[in-house]
Amino acid sequence: MRIALVIEYAGNGFFGWQSQPNGKTVQDSVEAALSVIAATPTRVVCAGRTDAGVHALAQVVHFDTDTVRPLSAWVRGVNAHLPEAIAVLRAQVVADEFHARFSATGRHYRYLLLNRPQRPGLLHGKVGWYHRSLELAAMQEAAMGIIGEHDFTSFRSADCQAKSPVRTLHRLAIQRDGNMLIFELHANAFLHHMVRNLVGSLVTIGSGKQQPSWLRQLVDGRNRSAAAPTFSPAGLYLTGVDYDPVWHFDAGISDKNSRLGTGLAVLAND
Repeated sequence: MRIALVIEYAGNGFFGWQSQPNGKTVQDSVEAALSVIAATPTRVVCAGRTDAGVHALAQVVHFDTDTVRPLSAWVRGVNAHLPEAIAVLRAQVVADEFHARFSATGRHYRYLLLNRPQRPGLLHGKVGWYHRSLELAAMQEAAMGIIGEHDFTSFRSADCQAKSPVRTLHRLAIQRDGNMLIFELHANAFLHHMVRNLVGSLVTIGSGKQQPSWLRQLVDGRNRSAAAPTFSPAGLYLTGVDYDPVWHFDAGISDKNSRLGTGLAVLAND
């Protein structure tokens, strides 16, 4: 049977999602724990590979198994064998045709940016940081200019393996909660480093170094070297994945996920 899991993890301390020979990745940890419960080597496929230092509140994976276990075993049993920074939130039997990555119709990301002169201490590894005051209205104006379907070559990494740089950005919203800036992004899919590269260019605009129109100029220019450097992975969270209702599988943004930015903002502003 095919089983889908929703997983959360703190990415600092791991070398990203994708399996590596050193074994210090989220995928390696998840597969090792699943293999114990399944009593056989078990491989997983994820909805979106996250880089080193990037977190997830609702990563989706699927795996195939002949081992019969109650769904609780794929949650509590697997969690008993996972590092403390990774937890399975729920498990569900899905159709054999369901694919965590290729069945997904959208991804949601959130970037949390601490905007104050002092670097983070308590929130180290959980938020990005910029020391100078940022102009929220300028960043919001810039963000509105790139909603829709575009060629995002200017915001993809040199290592990006996507066949096409064209993506549909449904939402790019920015709000401030005290010292915390919260970036919300929703697209049909994202290129490698796309979110962090967008945040980096928005910070450049917010700092007054560029005008809001610059972001759209970058999109139209299709030149990665013209955009800002890739921003820190520390504040980036995969918060949800969209699937067609035909799969009867909901891995969207939960109430807990929607409160994440506010909760960390309280800590940052105390």
